[in-house]
Amino acid sequence: MVGKVLVSNPAQEVVDLVSSLIRFDTSNTGELATTKGEAECARWIAAQLEEVGYTCEYVESGAPGRGNVFARLEGADRSRGALLVHGHLDVVPAEAADWSVHPFSGAVADGYVWGRGAIDMKNMVGMMVAVARHFKRAGIVPPRDLVFAFVADEEAGGKYGCGWLVENRPDLFEGVTEAIGEVGGYSLTVPRRDGGERRLYLIETAEKGMLWMRLTARARAGHGSMVHPDNAVTVLAEAVAKLGRHQFPVVLSPALEEFLTVVSEETGYSFEAPDIEGSIAKLGSISRFIAATLRDTANPTMLNAGYKANVIPATAEAVFDCRVLPGRQAAFEREVDEIIGPDVTREWLTELPSYETSFDGDLVESMNAALRAVDPEARTVPYMLSAGTDAKHFARLGIRCFGFIPLRLPPELDFTALFHGVDERVPVDALTFGVEVLEHFLQNC
Repeated sequence: MVGKVLVSNPAQEVVDLVSSLIRFDTSNTGELATTKGEAECARWIAAQLEEVGYTCEYVESGAPGRGNVFARLEGADRSRGALLVHGHLDVVPAEAADWSVHPFSGAVADGYVWGRGAIDMKNMVGMMVAVARHFKRAGIVPPRDLVFAFVADEEAGGKYGCGWLVENRPDLFEGVTEAIGEVGGYSLTVPRRDGGERRLYLIETAEKGMLWMRLTARARAGHGSMVHPDNAVTVLAEAVAKLGRHQFPVVLSPALEEFLTVVSEETGYSFEAPDIEGSIAKLGSISRFIAATLRDTANPTMLNAGYKANVIPATAEAVFDCRVLPGRQAAFEREVDEIIGPDVTREWLTELPSYETSFDGDLVESMNAALRAVDPEARTVPYMLSAGTDAKHFARLGIRCFGFIPLRLPPELDFTALFHGVDERVPVDALTFGVEVLEHFLQNC
């Protein structure tokens, strides 16, 4: 199915690696019975690394087939904390009929590598393998230990991936103090106030908490032909509509404030109330990411009630995807309870906390230096991710996490639409740029 990649230059082989990785259908449906492919993909990665001399450990995380691979490259100063470089192997499902190419073809055409995972996140997995292979072949010794981790189940919250690994195999992360992974390091081109353009590279330093919530209304069952004011479906529907339309208050986190300050310096835009969202919209497609970090969100995603047209059911349920800003969970829960009222109960199906760190320190300086070495006009800026990553799990081990997948993107590319989107693809030039930056970074981290 997938052949060996034997090219010696990481910038040359990264495209073939990413294309090969995409051809493994590692679709994660969120159900054990229908999720597939991680084990085969993980073992293939292990083979690529072992071919050049690595000793790899393959681990299944809590269920058969949930494959993970770890490889450690010893650094010059083993007394320093190790750096974790991580990427997930699973992808969200894709409907082939909706795509202009097959989502698991890994096609290379029109200057892009196409397929599910090209952005989220087999691009980084391919870069990791390319740089790891190059370091081993060239005898490059990084300044500190590097732990390369290729993991399962990120797209379903990590219960059968990093969540299991952190709880059951913390030894795999022994000595690790810092980590890089998704989602950050990509460029945003903005107009300069004095003319021209500036490329900002967004580094993720924070992410919202991920809370999947079930609401349940219970009432008296009955015949659908009767007058029935005590109806669980009606009670639930009213609560869902109120919460789904509710706007939580704007809260400017430190990461968002720093981001807006830098963008204002470069562009001259003013990000002030009452129209801060209107100002953010000027940033184009990236505004989807940024605007979602202004406030907590609660979006209804699933409804379930009833079993026959003429039977009023005793229960009705709804599921919400809630994303909560750092430090806001208690206030968020109070606000939700006020909105849904006493006749609806709530419970958390998944509860992963928010995460944030400061935008400073030697690792950040190494990111800056690596980007400027390849793009002298680069300027880094912190930001908060509205979604979640495996950083939530690694943080439980005291690991300081950043989103750093370096990509220089065409200004016209609607990057945010590619995450979980149709015709997901990554520019070939962005991959070769990224692997060059990553190589520089890991040699000086």
